[in-house]
Amino acid sequence: MSHQREGMSVQMTSGQTESGTTDRKFANTLARGLGVLRAFRASDNGLTHAEIAKRTGLPKPTISRLTYTLCELGYLVHGGRNDRFRLGPAAVALGSVAGLSVGFVDHASEQMQALADRTGTLALIAVRDGARMLLAKTWRPEGKSTIWLDPGYRIPMYGSSSGMAVLASMDDDRFAGLENADTLVSFRRQGYDQLLGQGFVITPRDLRYTGTVNAVSVPYFANEFGESVAFTCGASPADLPMHRMLAEVGPALRDTVRALEQNTGHAAALIRRG
Repeated sequence: MSHQREGMSVQMTSGQTESGTTDRKFANTLARGLGVLRAFRASDNGLTHAEIAKRTGLPKPTISRLTYTLCELGYLVHGGRNDRFRLGPAAVALGSVAGLSVGFVDHASEQMQALADRTGTLALIAVRDGARMLLAKTWRPEGKSTIWLDPGYRIPMYGSSSGMAVLASMDDDRFAGLENADTLVSFRRQGYDQLLGQGFVITPRDLRYTGTVNAVSVPYFANEFGESVAFTCGASPADLPMHRMLAEVGPALRDTVRALEQNTGHAAALIRRG
């Protein structure tokens, strides 16, 4: 399954947040440093200054200062002048703590791997990251080497089934606080109607951000985040045509998430929205 890599920019003017709003309390230097860490993906074999600059949109002199500081603090490591930067022990420790605090992922792992193997799709959890969805965990189907996506990739919220599932289950107050919420109203409503009617969402073909991926998603309210995440199964259109999404993969994913809700004592995402 091919996938269009989504770039991200953290370049901001003084006092400006990534959403474009001005806030005197916003620490630009901290945001840029965290943006450097966010540039790293699980599939990377380290990154050069030029690659970090390209992914973040920040100038190389700024990147040089940030990477030096992050190395001094242990969040990055750098073996030598011509070596690449890699996430360091402090970043690994922080990620481990974060992973341990999100218990539903462990609860879901066995069932999601089984679902991936049974349906021949890439199963994943996506979480909202600004105007994009961040792939937080993936399960590859056994024997399907052509399907790949690693944690850390970001896809658009608008145009993806993961984004539709999260928006559809989001409460009105949180939704109203989103940047460009007025442009997402129809997209959100379509997802809500699908969840009520069938328990899963599929982005209409004319709204999909890419034509190379078919996907179906179900929201799950994560107490740890205070909003829903998306459980998703996806593959190429040839491997996952519409009839499979509707009759097989969608219902199977919906039932898997419902079982997870029962096991963790969580209410359904739409009940949380109400």
